[in-house]
Amino acid sequence: MDEFDPRPSRRDLLRALTAAPVVAVVSPASDALAVLHTQYEDQPATLARTREGRSLSRFRYHNAESFLWGLNQGICGNDVGEMLYRSGIVVQLGLSSYLLDIGFSDEWNARHIRLDVAKSLAYANATGFGHGCPDMARLAAVLSPYWKWGHAHRFEARPDDGGFTTSKVAPLLRTLLDHVHDVTGHRRPNGWRREQREVQA
Repeated sequence: MDEFDPRPSRRDLLRALTAAPVVAVVSPASDALAVLHTQYEDQPATLARTREGRSLSRFRYHNAESFLWGLNQGICGNDVGEMLYRSGIVVQLGLSSYLLDIGFSDEWNARHIRLDVAKSLAYANATGFGHGCPDMARLAAVLSPYWKWGHAHRFEARPDDGGFTTSKVAPLLRTLLDHVHDVTGHRRPNGWRREQREVQA
């Protein structure tokens, strides 16, 4: 007979906090966050989990899945710059979903993180995201800030793409969003399983 583990899972704790009628406030004074606040000269973030933040977090995760589906459908063709621009959107939406879920405010993210996905990844990992993939960290550095890969900001000398291609980036994005799904406990978007079958076909 299996032993009963009385410890609640992280997903159970998050659901309980979301269901509670009060705001759950988390101290921002961890060493890891303090280091990042100093490194980036950011105003310290006060983390407060709310129903509104949870809802926006789920919305961002679903949008990230939608953008990744478009990439997997070849929407960028052979345009590496456009592929990296859209990849930056996927990563930022996914990481934003996590940060909102644990209590970062959307206003703080917009003011301090903006379109810097490497910074977003650093703040996520400093607060327990636990995604230490070296290739993802390298991709985040190449993407940041991801506006530079958009058509309106193309430079005569294109930024270094780090050798990333669609075939290299797609599995990194898939793994990242799977991790966001696992850590936040958000349900998959409607039609997600069908879309995955189409990608694998």
